[in-house]
Amino acid sequence: MQFQLHRTATTILGALLLLPLAMTTSAAGPTKVPAARLFFTSQGKTAIVNADGQGLKYFDFNVPGQATWQPGPMFSDGKRVIFLSMEPRRDGPGKPFDEYYTQTPTHLWSHDLASGALDELCTKDRMAPFVTPALLIADERILVQVVKNRVGQIYSVRLDGSDPREFTRAGEGLPYGFSLSPDGKRVAFHIAGPEGYQVWTSDADGTNRVRLAGKPDHLYFGTNWSPDGQWVVYMDCLPKEEPAHDWADVCIGRADGSEHRVLTTGGAMWFGATYGDPKTRGGGSNIPQWTHDGCVLFPRRLPNSKVPWEHQPKRPDVDHFNRDFKPELARGGTEICRLDPRDGRITALTQSNPPVWDFRGSESPDGKQIVFCRAKTGGAPGIWVMDSDGKNQREITHGRDDLGADHPRWLPKGK
Repeated sequence: MQFQLHRTATTILGALLLLPLAMTTSAAGPTKVPAARLFFTSQGKTAIVNADGQGLKYFDFNVPGQATWQPGPMFSDGKRVIFLSMEPRRDGPGKPFDEYYTQTPTHLWSHDLASGALDELCTKDRMAPFVTPALLIADERILVQVVKNRVGQIYSVRLDGSDPREFTRAGEGLPYGFSLSPDGKRVAFHIAGPEGYQVWTSDADGTNRVRLAGKPDHLYFGTNWSPDGQWVVYMDCLPKEEPAHDWADVCIGRADGSEHRVLTTGGAMWFGATYGDPKTRGGGSNIPQWTHDGCVLFPRRLPNSKVPWEHQPKRPDVDHFNRDFKPELARGGTEICRLDPRDGRITALTQSNPPVWDFRGSESPDGKQIVFCRAKTGGAPGIWVMDSDGKNQREITHGRDDLGADHPRWLPKGK
């Protein structure tokens, strides 16, 4: 479960943000083309950087009482992004995660990358302290997750928070992992409910729901739409065999629910990423990503790999991590692979000796580059970029004070 969230006074941020433009030439003369750019997070801060490592800027909104910031959906103009901020977390020693984390007040904001303006969203008709962004619908409405009395539910609201409409129903489970179809008409998501984790699609208002995957003792998780809008990719974890949720298999389902295919076997994908040492520990679920030509990027497990953070299933989970650091027992690693669903062929794009842990691979909007994270065993990750065929791998940042960086995300093409 990942996400963190945002308020209404307008704040003009100082010198941040329009990063330098790359130059190209044509018969008509020089043309300015925006350099490919990325968001990432490090030590509770969000940054923006060019894919060549230049133009690195950390966002510093200087809003009182906000402990962490994280980027969410972008508007269609590619210039404005929704941010989630959180006040200091309410869980901690003696306050279990599952009860107190969602008592943490959150705030949603619209930030203009060009002007620096910061405007709080969803201040009207607020339903709970903990409200997080799930998906932006046509720049006019946003799906938000609202947690009340430890029950999560999705609502569709206007950007100011007014006109709330139920998208999912209370009691059917916690919905997240949202993605929007290329034509903007359908939504994919999963629900963690009494019958397990199931993957669904629906219309943008929550109606006409279709189940793509759901089976006892299977945890189906995460969604992304194929470029042609015909398929959704997600994962299948077997929690009885994998109580730590470290490993899963890659699946695709037709968006109309007519076909479900498992593309890998034996828990081939690194699902529940964990990294770092006790001072830099972190993680979060990996989600498979489509390429522009209809292949899938995923972090593949090397044979017999074991992460350095050992899950402790018999101990009460008070921090949504519940692991002990045992690097001496770790082995192997992962590599970014391209999987072609049409013939099942898998091509490794990264390889390391000794092995490292590569994850969160995603393709740039122009299809020319892939960003990913790389961590040594027991080390914090850095953000790396390579060509789409795996060549020219290079690290562009290791985060604030060299303490690690995670969750890279491309900005839209040409913005």
